Amino acid sequence: MNILSRRPAAVLSAIALGAVVAFTALPAWAESPEEKGLRIALEGEGRDKGFGDYTADQTMVLRNKRGQESERNLKISVLENDVDGDKSLIVFNRPRDVKGTAMLTHSHKVDNDDQWLYLPALKRVKRISSSNKAGSFMGSEFAYEDMTSQEVEKYTYRWLRDEPCGESGELTCWVSERFPLDKKSGYTRQVSWVDQGEFRLWKVEYYDRKDSHLKTLTVPSHQQYIGKHWRADEMQMVNHLTGKSTRLIWQNYVFGADLDNSDFTKVSLKRAR
Repeated sequence: MNILSRRPAAVLSAIALGAVVAFTALPAWAESPEEKGLRIALEGEGRDKGFGDYTADQTMVLRNKRGQESERNLKISVLENDVDGDKSLIVFNRPRDVKGTAMLTHSHKVDNDDQWLYLPALKRVKRISSSNKAGSFMGSEFAYEDMTSQEVEKYTYRWLRDEPCGESGELTCWVSERFPLDKKSGYTRQVSWVDQGEFRLWKVEYYDRKDSHLKTLTVPSHQQYIGKHWRADEMQMVNHLTGKSTRLIWQNYVFGADLDNSDFTKVSLKRAR
């Protein structure tokens, strides 16, 4: 286990800042692949700081291996937290059989994330245990652990190579691996493609506990909001073992939605509509 996983978030933040300064001062040839991978992750995280909060509408399209599709509509709210991980609330609006179902997530930089699911048919809140984080989120190809903010402190990193990326192939991406510190993660590693201009994520390959290539996430396009923050227009997760896929279409981003901590409690979860 990485000994840093036991340290308070404030100490980790100071270490991370020191690492950025140290790595920036070094010539490129002096960095190890692990140092370079960490530097890329820290820079990407730093560039997105300061968004505050936002809401967005999302369409989730589930596709089975026979090509049959079903559609769900969701509302997502996110609150930034500089001290610990971000908070999010996902509420299903359609179809009728999932309407009112809601998931609340309190991400953490070091500790296990807290997640709760409200099931309107049962009128109760169910806590999602850390041992179930690899489970499917509402029948999609996204796991519960995919639905949390991806905190840098929860992984170790290794840069692999640079190569063309994006839809046109005109961009250059860093290709890096990251390895979850949490032994209960459903993944042994993830390989990501992040462009060197704006630090946007274009693709992620997920490897399961047997180190088999389980899933691939692709992000075909992004939009920039309030002159700084890039967000995906669409994401597609393909499961290579089952032949199923899930497409997420993001619309109507609103930054500065005047959210606060009271909007992300178990009480607010029950009231979510």
